[in-house]
Order: sequence, then structure tokens, then C-alpha cells
Amino acid sequence: MKDGAIVATKIEAIPAHLHLGHVMTNWRDTPGNAGFLIAAVSDGKVAAIHADLAAKSPDLDSMKLHAGHVLHALDPGIEPKGPGSGYGVRKATTGALQHLEFAVNAQGTSGNIRERAALVSASLNDVLLRTNQAVTTAQKIRAATSGSEAAALANELAMLTKQISEGSLQQARTQWI
Repeated sequence: MKDGAIVATKIEAIPAHLHLGHVMTNWRDTPGNAGFLIAAVSDGKVAAIHADLAAKSPDLDSMKLHAGHVLHALDPGIEPKGPGSGYGVRKATTGALQHLEFAVNAQGTSGNIRERAALVSASLNDVLLRTNQAVTTAQKIRAATSGSEAAALANELAMLTKQISEGSLQQARTQWI
């Protein structure tokens, strides 16, 4: 007690909770220092929007433009310019998986954390699988020589990014609530 108030001189952080915070609330190099999962969700939405725009595009050039925007949102190392954050679904998801593993292996981790981390990790591994598929599909759109070839691929890309954004990423996000 000091001047009628409780003063804390030392607060010990629980290591597992710190890593879960990196997944959910903050990390030093993500856009706005958001958690990895939040960064993945944000770029996942951008990818889904532009994949949908590619699928609705009337011409090959527009499909290729939006496929590039999808690539940027998924992995800006492949396409450095676009409307995404510049971080990318792939990098954010990989960071989330890494910190979930750190949390599970941290001293004093509870069974509840282990259970939920397993569920979230499964969803995030699905995100990575679909991200790889979406990247391949977007690259095929950019290499397409006809509108009909690109249109079929754009529909596939829209489906994949919707599964990433509205499916696996949202599932991972709600499994902690």
C-alpha cells in the first residue's frame, strides 16, 4: 500500500499467455502491431475480395490484375504491390502456428491451452494448404492466354480464398472465444 493504493512492484508473466497474446493481440512487426491471427484475417479478407473481383471481371487483363492483388495479400514476397497490408496471410499464419507451438511447450501450460491450440493449429494448417493452392491458381491466371481459361481459374481462386477467409481463419479465430 502506498498513499491508499495497492502498488505492484513485480508482475510475472505466464510464458504460454505471452505467446497466445502474440497470436491474438500483438506482435512487433505485423501491421499495427496486431496479433498474427488478426493480421492473417485482415489480409485473408483482401484476398477473398480480389478473388471475387477476378471471378466477376469481364476481361483477361482485369482477371490478371486482381489475381496479382490476391497474390500480394497472400504472400507479398511473390507480388510486392497490391492492396493488402504487405504482411500476407502466409507469413501471419506461419507466425501464429509458431507461437501456438511456443505456448504449448511453455512451462506451466494448461490442458485447456493444449486442447485449443491443437484445434486452432489444425485450422491454420488448413489455411496454409489452401494458401499454397490459391497462390498456384493465381499464378496460373496471370499466365493465362485466354479469358475462358482465366475465368475458370478465377472461380476456383474465389472458392479457395473464401475457404481461407470465411472458413479456416474464422474458425481459428472463434476457437479461442
